[in-house]
Amino acid sequence: QEIILSQFWRPQVQNQGVGGAVLPLRALRKNLSHAVLLASGVTSSHWHSLAHSRPVDIPLGLYVRNDSGDDDEAATPADKSELHHTLKNLSLKLDDLSTCNDLIAKHGAALQRSLSELDGLKIPSESGEKLKAVNERATLFRITSNAMINACRDFLELAEIHSRKWQRALQYEQEQRVHLEETIEQLAKQHNSLERAFRGAPGRPANPSKSFSEGSLLTPKGEDSEEDEDTEYFDAMEDSTSFITVITEAKEERKAEGSSGTSSVDWSSTDNVLDGASLVPKGSSKVKRRVRIPNKPNYSLNLWSIMKNCIGRELSRIPMPVNFNEPLSMLQRLTEDLEYHHLLDKAVHCTSSVEQMCLVAAFSVSSYSTTVHRIAKPFNPMLGETFELDRLDDMGLRSLCEQVSHHPPSAAHYVFSKHGWSLWQEITISSKFRGKYISIMPLGAIHLEFQASGNHYVWRKSTSTVHNIIVGKLWIDQSGDIEIVNHKTNDRCQLKFLPYSYFSKEPARKVTGVVSDSQGKAHYVLSGSWDEQMECSKVVHSSPSSPSSDGKQKTVYQTLSAKLLWKKYPLPENAENMYYFSELALTLNEHEEGVAPTDSRLRPDQRLMEKGRWDEANAEKQRLEEKQRLSRRRRLEACVPGSSCGSEEEKEADTYTPLWFEKRLDPLTGEMACVYKGGYWEAKEKQDWHMCPNIF
Repeated sequence: QEIILSQFWRPQVQNQGVGGAVLPLRALRKNLSHAVLLASGVTSSHWHSLAHSRPVDIPLGLYVRNDSGDDDEAATPADKSELHHTLKNLSLKLDDLSTCNDLIAKHGAALQRSLSELDGLKIPSESGEKLKAVNERATLFRITSNAMINACRDFLELAEIHSRKWQRALQYEQEQRVHLEETIEQLAKQHNSLERAFRGAPGRPANPSKSFSEGSLLTPKGEDSEEDEDTEYFDAMEDSTSFITVITEAKEERKAEGSSGTSSVDWSSTDNVLDGASLVPKGSSKVKRRVRIPNKPNYSLNLWSIMKNCIGRELSRIPMPVNFNEPLSMLQRLTEDLEYHHLLDKAVHCTSSVEQMCLVAAFSVSSYSTTVHRIAKPFNPMLGETFELDRLDDMGLRSLCEQVSHHPPSAAHYVFSKHGWSLWQEITISSKFRGKYISIMPLGAIHLEFQASGNHYVWRKSTSTVHNIIVGKLWIDQSGDIEIVNHKTNDRCQLKFLPYSYFSKEPARKVTGVVSDSQGKAHYVLSGSWDEQMECSKVVHSSPSSPSSDGKQKTVYQTLSAKLLWKKYPLPENAENMYYFSELALTLNEHEEGVAPTDSRLRPDQRLMEKGRWDEANAEKQRLEEKQRLSRRRRLEACVPGSSCGSEEEKEADTYTPLWFEKRLDPLTGEMACVYKGGYWEAKEKQDWHMCPNIF
């Protein structure tokens, strides 16, 4: 009987290839049901006769397309439709296996019942009929088992066939990626060669500075108007000049003013507060500050090998080893903006709001001077992390930062100066890795208020871009427009950071700007570079130029000689081995007594990195990040069901409350922002930190 069944079954199996047409699954149920009916009243000989006359077609699968392919066929990437079709067929195979499994369970149970009945028989005459029933059911059970076995074999063959195809496709993708990397590397080398050739060209002027300078101003775009994701700053030719300045003599200026009937502050070095504004000496501290940190270890690590799979992802969500960091947190980098605070101290004494605007503009530009060599990434602060700068004795100010959100990363900052000004901001860092460069877009408004005059200035930061991520020397550039508005007088300053271009005649890192009053009249023209210095020139006359060949018309400003507003401090000795830190940056992570337990100075991974123990710092960084993830999960789980919590970011915002700042509506920008609510310096005086979370 077994021999007959095997010969009845196997030819049917062998004749059905993987891609052959077969009966649908419902035929299996119909034929098996018919066989069960026959088994109840047909003899064994009749069953074998039936099997020979009409074989039962047991389906081995529903796959009707021949995908075996040729192993030597050229590999091509599978499209989405083919992948979907394959997954559908595999799903149908699983359905076949599930159906066969149910049938095996059903007939196995029936066979077990028959055997139980056989065991209970006592009359020999009845045993013959029962044995026939057992035989028929055993035969049916074997057929079903064979069906399942062969369905499994088909499933395995199908998986193997597509596994080979996917392997070839994967190999093709890997070869294409290697080819792409080699091509990009070659392009980068060609760009570098082109730049060197351009710099050494005989027709290029040795000194780009002239007796007149050209600048540019574009219409302000607002906070959410960062450059397009695919914009390349370094290889674009931009017609960005919209005004021209021409230097004149002081006598001509006075004559021009007399003829126009307008009065202005005399441009002299004796009573003009702008003259020598950048020459204010640094304050002397009663506390001796450190002037160096341990040298940076020489660890080699390939950035592209880590980041090539992170293209398009938010930079703050990419796990990075400390090898790409500098031993400062983002809160400390934010505090570095105060290095040239003397510009604001000087601006307090300005009687003219437009003169004060010049100093405020120079201060806003000076905050980028520390970034020219600082290509390393600061540590992402832990949620609730703080950083204080208590320097009333030498700098005359107190500063406090707190990380108020982790996704998206956002920090609140408040500064109070005893010289009569205060500054506050909430900055959210939006950053994207785009393969060849990283774009960093700080979002949020910066507020500056002078108590005596009531002048309230608001501006936003520009976009920073780190280039040559794949190959070549990393370098950073600033680009975009900044509009500074005095909301009391409605004076405005339009600043433009010109992006670097191989083919531009402008000097690198150039910044231009115009300061105008509420009537739109220009009073000062600003020029300089964000990494060296800024100057301002008093406007004595303005007129439109004749239209150019393309129909565009520029404004010509007749100005006096430029006055220096701000000049960058020289870097400390051996700065190249100390992450290019400035004198202020070297002191920011210096250990201090009495700070809050959440202060960045107490962060263990950052401290280990500063000491040069990078392997231990990496391990500690992973521990802190896992601790933060656990705390975040607990907060999200505690979110009340049915509340307004939507996305995970909204849940985090609803469940986490900053300790020293609170959300308020900004009446000038109409946005919600975290502002200082007080209590930190009082808690420090009492050394009462019981309210601080344990984040380290």
